Order: sequence, then structure tokens, then C-alpha cells
Amino acid sequence: MKIKSITPELLQELLSVAEALRIFLYMLTHSSHPENAQDIVRFKNHIKQINKPLSEKYPTTEIQKLLEPFETLANDNEFWKYTSDGLGFLGSALRFDVVHLQMPFEELVIVSDRFHTKPLRHFLQSADHYQVLALSVNAIQLFEGNRHSLLEIKLPDDFSKTIKELLGEELTDKHSTVASYDEVGGESTNLHHRHGGKIDEVDSDTERFFRVITAAVSDQYSKQGSLSLLLASLPEHRNLFYRVNKNPFVSHKRIEINHQSVSIEKFAHLSWEAMQLAYNEKLETLVTKFNQVKSDGSSSGNLDEMIDETEAGKVDTILVEAHGVIAKKQKDKMTDRFERTDSTLPVLDDQLDIINELVYKIGGSVVIEPIEQMPSQTGLAAILSY
Repeated sequence: MKIKSITPELLQELLSVAEALRIFLYMLTHSSHPENAQDIVRFKNHIKQINKPLSEKYPTTEIQKLLEPFETLANDNEFWKYTSDGLGFLGSALRFDVVHLQMPFEELVIVSDRFHTKPLRHFLQSADHYQVLALSVNAIQLFEGNRHSLLEIKLPDDFSKTIKELLGEELTDKHSTVASYDEVGGESTNLHHRHGGKIDEVDSDTERFFRVITAAVSDQYSKQGSLSLLLASLPEHRNLFYRVNKNPFVSHKRIEINHQSVSIEKFAHLSWEAMQLAYNEKLETLVTKFNQVKSDGSSSGNLDEMIDETEAGKVDTILVEAHGVIAKKQKDKMTDRFERTDSTLPVLDDQLDIINELVYKIGGSVVIEPIEQMPSQTGLAAILSY
């Protein structure tokens, strides 16, 4: 059985599945012996637990068909020898997927008429794919990364990767000599305070190079993937780049370093640090906005209200608690409120996941967050569009 990586395409496939009944099992697994020897035992115990809520609601033949791929995998000893750290098992009558969960999560078993995608969406959000433009006065490199890795993108042959490739014979004589302040060690001499002559011509070449590069990256990469773009450069190149930049995906966060002066591991770490700062600022802005508009009724943390508002297309952004689970059967008759359920047992649906999927389908923004970063105690916080 092939273990899949979580991608936006896989998430979209799961959301489009039409079968009426589905099982989601997210469990901690291990990549090495002897820990992984217990994974198969725990997996079989989860399957046994699923039988009870299913038998109360569905016919035996339907249950058998649904559990068949799970039981087959439970008897596949080779599979359990080579698992990764954390797996998600998603099954319906016509589809069965195993996905690698590369982040901390809580074990969860849910039986529902929809795929429980909140952990997958949380992973994609935390992975937070982004790109990095490593820029010097003479050449550029482009990288794509996430929390876990940073890899160079191989640019096509017709992409001007150096100022010489771009300008050719139009390049000012001895440009590379005059512009030698862009050194690997990061030491530099700021030449922009000098006026006239060769230095101005060199600066003009550099501006032209930066202008073409930012437009090309925008058209060929940023617009295609809608990913944030970090700038990695020495400080003296920053202002010129931002002055000519027209790429709306360029982040205000940046890495002020010549990336060739550090290891790729250090460069990846610095890149993720910058992205995390940008993400945290975005979250703080959303939380502040939620609290600001609460008084005029433009935000809400009430689950009943949010189902109605979402179905009416009135939710702009919703923050959803990452590990919270609220089952409809747990609605308190005295307070008419949904109550949290024990997520260590099989659950028949999760209202928070339903609302997150509804908002996603109407084109709203969904942000999955740990409970300590939520601005409400109900498991969700929505900002309305009116």
C-alpha cells in the first residue's frame, strides 16, 4: 500500500468523493522497530472500536464492504515494517488512502458521510509552501520550501539567471568588477552614494536586471502557484528590488543574507523563520479583527449561527480549533449548545469539520489553529462578510 503525501490536489479529490459513508483514522505510528511492532496491534483495536458505532446505524453488508481495506491492511505485515511517523487512513466503499502526517496531532477516529479533512488542511497550512528568491547583483536562484524542506527550482534555459545572460553586449563594461561588493561573505561597500560615470551605469544595469527578474518570477511562478515569495539578499539590494517589484506575492518579510554564505540547512531554517513570523502576524491580525467586530455582530463563535451564516454565504474567514471535536449528538438540551466529545473514541461526525468544509466550498478562508491561539472557547471564530 503506497503512503501518499498530503497535497492540495489530494484534499480536493477527497472533498469531491460522493460515497455516503466514510471512515477516518489518524494514528501515531513509528518508522522503526520495536515501536512499530505495536502499531499494527493498535490499528486492529481501532478497527474493532469502529464496528460498534457502525453497527448501531448501518447494515452489516455495508459495514463489511467499508472495513474490508482496513482489515486487509491490518494483515499486511510488510506494510507495518516500513511505516512513517504518523499516518492517516481514509476509507469509503470505493476509495482507500493512507497519508503521511508530518506534524504533531491527536489520534482520532471518525465515521461520517464526509471525509474528515481538518488534520489534512492543518498540515497544508502549517507546511505553508512558499518560495524564496535568492538575489544578488549578478545572479539569482529560486527555491521552494515549507516547514520541513527547501529545494532549488531548476529554472528553464530561456530564463535569464544572470545579469550577463539578460543584457549581453548591452552590459556596462566591467560590471562584475565594479559590482564586486556582492561577496559571498556578505561584506560590502555601498556604492549608491556616488553619482555619475560608471557607477550610475552599473546601477542602471542592476535595476534593469531586478525589474526583469521580478516580472519573470511573478508571471512564471508566483501567479501559477499563488505562493508567498521571500526575498533573500544583502541589505543594499533590498530597496532597489522593492522599488521595481510588481509581484503581489512578495512578502514584506525577508532574509538579509547572501544565501551562498551559509549552508542550505541554515538557509532553510532562516527562510522558515521568516515565513513563520509572517504567518503569526496574519493570525494576530485576524484575532484582533474578530474581537474588534464582535460588538457590531460582524463576528461570531456560535456554531448554530455559523452553520446558517455559512449556508447563506456570509462567512469571510473562519478560525477552527485544530484538535477540538464536537459531535452533533452531544448537543446539551438544557443550554442548547454543542458540547465537546471524547476524541479517543470513534465519533459520528465532527461539527467543526463540517463548518470548515462549508466555508471552504463557498470560497471563504479557513485557518486551523491550536486552542491556545483561538479567540473564542467554542472551537471556532468567524468573521462575517457583511
